Amino acid sequence: MIPTRIIEAKRDGERIEADDLRAFLNSYATGDTPDYQMSAFLVAVYFNGLDADETDVFVQSMLASGTSLDLSYLGAPRVDKHSTGGVGDKVSLALAPLVASLGVFVPMMSGRGLGHTTGTLDKLEAIPGFRTDLSLSDFKNVLERVGCAMIGQTAEIAPLDKRLYALRDVTGTVAVRPLIAASIMSKKLAEGLTGLLLDVKVGAGAFIPEEDRAIELATTMVDIGSRRGLPTVALLTAMDRPLGCAIGNGLETAEAILCLRGGGPDDLRELLLRQASEMLRLTDPTVGSLAATARAEESLDGGRAFERFAEMVGAQGGDTSVLDDPGRLATAALQGTVVALEAGVVSEVRPKELGQGVVALGGGRQRMDQAIDLGVGFEVQVRPGETVSKGDLLAVVHATDTRGLEIGEQVVRAAVRVGDDSMQSQRPLVSHVVDVSGVSAAT
Repeated sequence: MIPTRIIEAKRDGERIEADDLRAFLNSYATGDTPDYQMSAFLVAVYFNGLDADETDVFVQSMLASGTSLDLSYLGAPRVDKHSTGGVGDKVSLALAPLVASLGVFVPMMSGRGLGHTTGTLDKLEAIPGFRTDLSLSDFKNVLERVGCAMIGQTAEIAPLDKRLYALRDVTGTVAVRPLIAASIMSKKLAEGLTGLLLDVKVGAGAFIPEEDRAIELATTMVDIGSRRGLPTVALLTAMDRPLGCAIGNGLETAEAILCLRGGGPDDLRELLLRQASEMLRLTDPTVGSLAATARAEESLDGGRAFERFAEMVGAQGGDTSVLDDPGRLATAALQGTVVALEAGVVSEVRPKELGQGVVALGGGRQRMDQAIDLGVGFEVQVRPGETVSKGDLLAVVHATDTRGLEIGEQVVRAAVRVGDDSMQSQRPLVSHVVDVSGVSAAT
């Protein structure tokens, strides 16, 4: 196997034989193939794609590069959830403890920010002391005691994917359907799960904005799971506007805590309950969606989900006092308001521009080794379709200095469109369900 020939073949749109592709990936995993050659290959894949067999080699190679967990000794269902990445998507922080409070183990292995989206690990690390770098042994101990644990990808689990994930983030090669599918499913197949829920974002703020391509991604991942004996369901959820109000790591963590305490934005609560219902049904398909949702709502409003989150924070070294005082989370030094310059209707709140704005403020990575500011971001106070008067608050910018406030205001004015025209049509919060039986409209 000669790396340049593999790169040239994919550049020219050729199919790569399984043994050659496997050898190339293994060579990168061992360090024999450098980042610059893998970057060239990823760019070629971005333009020419991978077929089903090539994608399967990626999944196999990522899995084989590390170990797989056996959690069958827990004696109860083990279900995880993964989102393909959205702006303001902090559902996972509340979802894991909510589902754990209902008697389901949730071993959640998450990632850092990718492209214009924030990452679950970065949000958790806005809690002082919270450790996302637990060993697999400590991860299992927390899971056994609390019912849920949330960590980053360890050195033992799919290390090849971990290297590729970081490289894709800084080479503009995130939005490749087979690479997204292989990355997600290799980690989830290694977790020892009995069920998996996928949240596939669709719309302007998603890595794959087009509905037909998002359905293809969901179908690919459901097929990968089912072929390997992992029951998998995917929901297509809206990302043509941000989810909730908070955008930025620490701000999103605070909003997730608010949701666990029975408050928070309506769309965040609705999606949280829908996903919890789907995860419960993966443990027992005979349970109806209304009954599953009612169980989840009772636990959320009764405080059990919040209590479970507090247990997890404490077990993973976090300062639980911030749960009663979210102002002690990672915060930015300065806040500035952005108000409407004219009266009109909010026609759009563009998620991608806001996500890129967080990166511009220092809250996202532009290099693989970059430390990020967990406190910067936006609190958007308006939604598409709302009527505003001149001087009404559109958003609050959180930044480290006055230049950041200026940048933040520019971002908000580009992202939040106010005019005389009516609002753009919006996607339903959940539009489709994809499972082994096919694709159906969500109800």
